[in-house]
Amino acid sequence: MSYLHERHFTLDEANNLLDGIKPLIEEMIGLKKKLDSKGYDVYNHQYFGGSGPNGKGTFPEEMERLVELVKEISEGGVLLKSIDRGLVDFPHLRKNGDEVYLCWNFGEGEIAYWHSIPEGFAGRRSINEL
Repeated sequence: MSYLHERHFTLDEANNLLDGIKPLIEEMIGLKKKLDSKGYDVYNHQYFGGSGPNGKGTFPEEMERLVELVKEISEGGVLLKSIDRGLVDFPHLRKNGDEVYLCWNFGEGEIAYWHSIPEGFAGRRSINEL
């Protein structure tokens, strides 16, 4: 069977990893708010496929730190779905072999939801239905 992702996490692995990335996500959200308030569009950064620093020559150091955080959160196969909301998905294989995402949003405790890849966030279901 062919999967979209090379790495898959068990629920325990994802929750353990989450403990380490929660503070990074909190810092990332704060930096994004600060950059928004200064008028920077972070998605113009080359890392996110943009062409550069809003025509200003260079980004402020907060932008470079935000990119570092995104890279650190994403390394190892974690999928960062929203910088603003701190939404991350962890690729997971269900017992039946289906590839799904364990889904966590900043402010939640442990991972309590999952969803199919096509349904996305709108199709979140209780982890008890995994």
